[in-house]
Amino acid sequence: MNATALHLALIGDYNPDVTAHQAIPIAVQQAADHLGLTVHLHWLDTDTLTPATELHGFDGFWCVPASPYRDTEGALRAIRFAREQRRPFLGTCGGFQHAMLEYARNVLGWADAEHGELAPQAKRAIITPLSCSLVEATGTLRLVPYTRIADAYGTLDLHEGYRCSYGVNPQFQDALLAGDLIPSGHDAAGELRAAELLDHPFFVTTLFQPERAALKGITPPLVIALLKACQEQSL
Repeated sequence: MNATALHLALIGDYNPDVTAHQAIPIAVQQAADHLGLTVHLHWLDTDTLTPATELHGFDGFWCVPASPYRDTEGALRAIRFAREQRRPFLGTCGGFQHAMLEYARNVLGWADAEHGELAPQAKRAIITPLSCSLVEATGTLRLVPYTRIADAYGTLDLHEGYRCSYGVNPQFQDALLAGDLIPSGHDAAGELRAAELLDHPFFVTTLFQPERAALKGITPPLVIALLKACQEQSL
């Protein structure tokens, strides 16, 4: 057992009725057991994430499902910290959406970028309703070779579960993914379902919810990869 405990921040507003929130502590514990690690989880409610909130003590961050969050700006603030401070980061479902929004605003300089669930009339709503809702749906995915997510799974073909109605607006997708933010997974129809940052130790986002596998007794490979990255970061 590694004597040094890792501290993983969960960005989101905890709700015991949310399936993903039930699954995440189980997934992390399974991954920690697999790696022989001790991991302490810290739920960071978005409305507590002010400019004065101290985040340097966390080894990694996971922006979790169940948006809209109580404070969008609080969530974006923590995501930006993870990106700029090069802390391992995983964003799933709502975390994927908000990682895209943070990148659009703070890297691409799209100050008017919005989430379509909160601002449906915005001219630059980079997150908009999916053409087909993925609430309690499962589907196949194809990963891009040589990406961090592909390395984590050790395969390019996945079958994962969703609870999501929003994704990247096709109108802005090419511009959004023209730089260091790259596509790393697509569904059977070719729609974007995972993305990650180049030149970052570990910054992976998925529209699907890999944590759900833990409820079936399967340790999610992506969570193992996140904790490995956190362990390396803490050395």
